[in-house]
Amino acid sequence: MNDTSITEMALDAMLLTAKLGAPVLLTAMAIGLLIGMIQSATQLQEATITFVPKLFGVGLVILLCGNWMLNSAVSYTHELFNSLPGLLR
Repeated sequence: MNDTSITEMALDAMLLTAKLGAPVLLTAMAIGLLIGMIQSATQLQEATITFVPKLFGVGLVILLCGNWMLNSAVSYTHELFNSLPGLLR
């Protein structure tokens, strides 16, 4: 085990985390921005209004992308476990 392999593993883990979190976070951000624009146009300043649309949007994204997210996480875990013997030498 050397510094390069540890750095590569950390980089792969961070990239996977970004890939898995991006659809949910971007959806929540887009819905929040849209609702914020509507609230500022209508001067309705209620903080709880954004909760239900974000909940439905994030749920829809998880429903659509959940299989891909799970497969990505499982395949990364398999690769990590397969590379363990080589890392322990």
